[in-house]
Amino acid sequence: MSQIEQYQIKNQPYYRSVADEVALYEAAYAVRMPIMLKGPTGCGKTRFVEYMAWKLQKPLITVACHEDMTASDLVGRFLLDANGTRWQDGPLTVAARIGAICYLDEVVEARQDTTVVIHPLTDHRRTLPLEKKGELVAAHPDFQLIISYNPGYQSLMKDLKQSTKQRFGALDFDYPSAEVETEIVAHESGVTSNIAEKLVAIGHRARNLKGHGLDEGISTRLLVYAGYLIAKNIDPKMACGMTLIRPLTDDPDMRDTLDAAVNTYF
Repeated sequence: MSQIEQYQIKNQPYYRSVADEVALYEAAYAVRMPIMLKGPTGCGKTRFVEYMAWKLQKPLITVACHEDMTASDLVGRFLLDANGTRWQDGPLTVAARIGAICYLDEVVEARQDTTVVIHPLTDHRRTLPLEKKGELVAAHPDFQLIISYNPGYQSLMKDLKQSTKQRFGALDFDYPSAEVETEIVAHESGVTSNIAEKLVAIGHRARNLKGHGLDEGISTRLLVYAGYLIAKNIDPKMACGMTLIRPLTDDPDMRDTLDAAVNTYF
């Protein structure tokens, strides 16, 4: 299997368009504009990237960013083996060489000195310097960089520099309307539209508590998780407790509030 085949998405991911994001992204990809996706956790950013990579028939390399990630984790490093030292490309370098879409998920989790390495790839140069190797990689014509983050978790310590932000076009994501979200939950989990509608109503109630005891509302992803359990004949209240309440909070009063919302619908 070639590197390109290894990262190709074979089956169509389910994605329900909620506005004009698909057309906007296609136009951006046509000119290889770097793209920034902004939105709350579990609202469909990663699924959107997977769907667009499938639709455009381009390989996709995804990197889950974290605070210990170094520039070498992205671009590559020398490794020791039985024959001495050899260079191992990092995911960003692989993507630039083969013409993949490189998706840096939750990019603000990475250290700012790490994210600086993407700068030459996100302007007219479209190059990636491998300083340790003494090589300048010219990005393949099909290469594109996508980053994502959750603005709700932004702080002075965890934000992108303006010099990074202004290299990207941006698409805002949010939880879809109740009607669309019901359709998504029913399709993904296999529950009836009636059950999905109740789960979405609980989700909307919890989202109204964001900033009033909850750091984050119930995501579409968690609603789908609840649907999975209900579709497996788990009692809806138990399913909601496991997927919609316990992951969100340990506060007894807030759990009681969310339990009350579940009891309203189930």
